Amino acid sequence: MDEMTSPPDSYRVTADELRQFIERYERLEMEKKDIADQQKEVMAEAKGRGYDTKVMRKVIALRKREPDDIAEEEAVLEMYKEALGMR
Repeated sequence: MDEMTSPPDSYRVTADELRQFIERYERLEMEKKDIADQQKEVMAEAKGRGYDTKVMRKVIALRKREPDDIAEEEAVLEMYKEALGMR
């Protein structure tokens, strides 16, 4: 083969490196699915013990947020509820 038809050595190294990136990403995707399955199992277990998983998910979301943001949102919520006579 002449140089025009065979890929250069750098192409082969790049292809190997690309394959490694793709395979690493695919492994992470599998791990992510495994973790999601484990999270579902935790929620199913909690539900089986009588916990409200919808509320648990809200608590989990709140724990990820800043306290000031939560307080501001709760204050606005209370104001809206009061305006609608929902207190």
